Order: sequence, then C-alpha cells, then structure tokens
Amino acid sequence: MKISNTPNNSSTITGFILLGFSCPKEGQILLFVLFSGVYLLTLMGNGSIICAVHWDQRLHTPMYILLANFSFLEIWYVTSTVPNMLANFLSDNKVISFSWCFLQFYFFFSLGSTECLFLGIMAFDRYLAICRPLHYPTLMTGRLCINLVISCWVLGFLWFLIPIIITSQMSFCGSRIIDHILCDPGPLLVLTCQKAPVMELVFSTLSPLPLIITFLFIMGSYALVLRAVLKVPSAAGRRKAFSTCGSHLAVVSLFCGSVLVMYGSPTSEHEAGMQKIVTLFYSVVTPLLNPVIYSLRNKDMKKALKKFLRL
Repeated sequence: MKISNTPNNSSTITGFILLGFSCPKEGQILLFVLFSGVYLLTLMGNGSIICAVHWDQRLHTPMYILLANFSFLEIWYVTSTVPNMLANFLSDNKVISFSWCFLQFYFFFSLGSTECLFLGIMAFDRYLAICRPLHYPTLMTGRLCINLVISCWVLGFLWFLIPIIITSQMSFCGSRIIDHILCDPGPLLVLTCQKAPVMELVFSTLSPLPLIITFLFIMGSYALVLRAVLKVPSAAGRRKAFSTCGSHLAVVSLFCGSVLVMYGSPTSEHEAGMQKIVTLFYSVVTPLLNPVIYSLRNKDMKKALKKFLRL
C-alpha cells in the first residue's frame, strides 16, 4: 500500500480517520455505554444458544447444529465491528491503522458472505425436513451437515480475498477521512490516487451477489415448502410447519432486506448518514435480535435455554 500526501499535508499518515457518529463528547460516551450493552447482550444471547444446543441432547439434530454454528458466526460478525466502534467513541483522533482497517474490511465482508451462505443451507435443511420428511434422516446426515458448515466458512472467506488484497495494494492520496462506522469499500475507493472503475464494478458486483443468489435460493426453497405445507390436512400440522420456518424467515428478512438496501444499489446513491444507519442495523441490531427470534418461536429452544440457565 502506498500513501501519498497532498502538498498541503506533509505530516506522516499513520492510518485512516474513521469518523463514525459525529456528536459531542457527552454523546460519544452515551453511545459507548449503549453499544457496550448491546454488544454484551449479543454475546450472551448467541452464547446461550450455543451452550443450550451443546448441553441438551435433544437438540443434537442438523437444524440446531446449524443454528448453533450460526450463533457462533454472529458473535464473530458483531465482534468485527463493535469493539473498534467502542474504541472510536472514546478516541480523540479516531485513527484506525491501515492494517486494522483492511483486516476489518476483510473479516466483516467475509463473515457477512458466510452468513448469507448459512441462511441458505438452513433453508435447505427446512426444505428437506418438510418436503422430504421420510428421507430427511438419510439425506441430512451428520456428515453432510458438517460438510455444509465447513463449505460455508471456506467459501465465505475466499469470496472477497483477492479484491481486498488488490485494494490494499492501491495508492491513497490526500484526505484519509472515512465518513463511516467501518472500513467500507465505497469510502475507501474514493481515497485512491487514481479512479478505479474496475474495482468499483467488482465490489458493486461481488458485494450483493452472495446475498442475491442465497435470497433466490431461499425463496425457491420456501415456495416448495409452502406448497407442501398447504397440502397438510390438519391445521395443527400446518401451524407447526409455519412456526418452524417463521423464525428463519424473520432473520432472512431482517438481514437480507437491510443488506440489499445498502449494496443492491450504487453506494453513491446513499447519504453517509443513511449508510451508517443501515450498516448499523444489519451488523449490530440483527445479531442482537436473532437469539430472541429463534428462542421465542421455538418451544424446544425455550425449554433448552431454561434448562441451561438453571444449571
């Protein structure tokens, strides 16, 4: 990575300036307390699901194994942004080093891509369970479940690897201010010495692609699930099937909806304030709500959580 100073700025550049939320010092402290609480609740909520699945033998099924892995992913996803955000609230200069900026860039987008893939295989699991109930135990085996989990992590972390390596080798000139809450490709590419339309096209294509493919796959899976559920003769059976899928659909709607708003259109179309709010929603709020959504709508999970909390 090469850094060039403008003639009016001869000081040594040691990193980017991540503006975050611009407000007085008192407001920064209030935000620090608020997001510290949100972060701890997110860790506790997702950690509780992982422990409940681990300790309750009844939950050692593909559906809950995937859910536990998803909760583990959410812990790392929120950790890729919030700790640095908290440090930023208390910082006077709000400088983030070049290496940490690109590490955050890589892990945030890689974990986001992995989350998209996880939502896809969770929909696939529900499709098999409802549309192929007799063949489900032989189709969704423990080995297949583990292979799907590993594939999600590997593909998710390979998706943005080359574009981020290329971006990290580009030259940056003039202003080093990133008007965002994290190192995002849009604001970063604006700081390059030369316009990089190819890289902008690559990121505008790669960013929404995993989400769009996964979203279409999920919608296709649930269209088949809906058709199968409507053929169930009893109302109780239909309610149980819809309850099983409802939590997953709620999480998909929250995550996919906000990410599509952010990356489904060119970054330049969104004001900086809107970018921060939308990014905050899918990167911080959604991981906080996921444990609540899955536990409230799932009797087995509620029983397991009560059992775990009594230990």
